[in-house]
Amino acid sequence: MNLIAAFFRLVRWPNLVFIIITQCLFEWCIYARVYPIEFNASNHFQFLLILFASVFIAAAGYIINDYFDQNIDQINKPDKMVVNTIINRRWVIFWHMVLSLVGLFFTMLALPIQLYWHLVLGNLLAILLLWFYSTNFKKQLLIGNIIISLLTAWVILILFFAKFPLLINELLLVDHDKIRFFRLSILYASFAFIISLVREVVKDMEDIEGDQKYGCRTMPILWGIRASKVFVAVWMVVLIAALIILQIYVLGLGWWHSALYCILLIVLPLLVILKKLYHASSASDYHTVSSWIKLVMFTGILSMLFFRFYL
Repeated sequence: MNLIAAFFRLVRWPNLVFIIITQCLFEWCIYARVYPIEFNASNHFQFLLILFASVFIAAAGYIINDYFDQNIDQINKPDKMVVNTIINRRWVIFWHMVLSLVGLFFTMLALPIQLYWHLVLGNLLAILLLWFYSTNFKKQLLIGNIIISLLTAWVILILFFAKFPLLINELLLVDHDKIRFFRLSILYASFAFIISLVREVVKDMEDIEGDQKYGCRTMPILWGIRASKVFVAVWMVVLIAALIILQIYVLGLGWWHSALYCILLIVLPLLVILKKLYHASSASDYHTVSSWIKLVMFTGILSMLFFRFYL
């Protein structure tokens, strides 16, 4: 049982549950409302295969990240070490390979590969990026942060691209529903990108001690904590402003419950995070800020539920 618990800790099971919730809500609250006829007639097994593929590839990414982060984790989070303390290094790399290949296999199995090869290419690229992120990119200024943020957005975008085969006539066919579906996909993918980018930089501030010792060139190390805080604050202000503007538009449609939810459970917590970030000075402070950001990610994704009622 200890080994099983360690494996689930290694693959960050709460984050995998988050991916499952995100994709299920997007499929059932947005796609199902924009395309109710297609949703009722669609093969839900295909969606499950894409969901499993996303979960397995993400799990493989967490595994390989811990595999290459052993030295840094001994300083930053020694109490959470799994690799080589509970699970042998060889088994860790074995599970990374198995989960990556299974994720890629499920992607190819989900839809006709000749029409949806872009999904296979996208998930293959995700696997490669997660590997190079763990070995090199995460130690570089902003590159690793942007990669993780893009992959977070890909969790949503893959479901958009899974609805349309890569055919010229399909690409040129633009209707009202497709435009609306595209806008909602970009809306949530952009939210996921920005909030993930903010959290990644905050995590770099939290892990600065171990990163500095092993030659990482993250933003807090190269630019300093103060400049990193300004960077995070600017992105958060942009996000807050965009959300407020969006709520003004939403109120014009009479979506009062949705607007109230966004203000109370997304915008206000973001303002609290700004205040906590300003006063943060220790690793535990930045960990608290990171946890708050993760909570806002969750409440932001849950806002998809309102489209079941309003669309």
